Amino acid sequence: MVRPDGSPGIYGVVEVQPSVGVLALNQKDYVVLIGQWRYTLGRYLIEIPRGGSDGEPDLLGCAQRELAEEAGVFAARWQALGPVEVNSGITTDVQHLFLATDLSPASASHDADEQLDVLWRPFPETIGMVMRGEISEVCSVAAILKVARMRGQ
Repeated sequence: MVRPDGSPGIYGVVEVQPSVGVLALNQKDYVVLIGQWRYTLGRYLIEIPRGGSDGEPDLLGCAQRELAEEAGVFAARWQALGPVEVNSGITTDVQHLFLATDLSPASASHDADEQLDVLWRPFPETIGMVMRGEISEVCSVAAILKVARMRGQ
């Protein structure tokens, strides 16, 4: 590669298929969150349901699948919240965020390498969790704050 100053260089890029993240709100204004150990960071994180698309072009379908698999939730209403570039300095990952409402139970189906805790929190509490750094995963932060802004909170 050629650097911006014209000199030669080496640049590593991690190529990742698009991914999805879902902020799901029930009728009582509670958000479903997923708690899990993240090997890469060596700690437990609380996030919105998220996952890869495996190259599937139907990103809404991927979001619906991830919400059902991870949280055991089906949503009748969906709204796109837009994309978020995830660590654009080293990866091609773009996560497409969705708001899911009008929720009902579905069958959860975790992958063999996943040990997930499903947590329900009032939406205003999740905003506080973001502001205190208790939710720090970038896509979760973006989705929560986008919806808070949309709602004037």
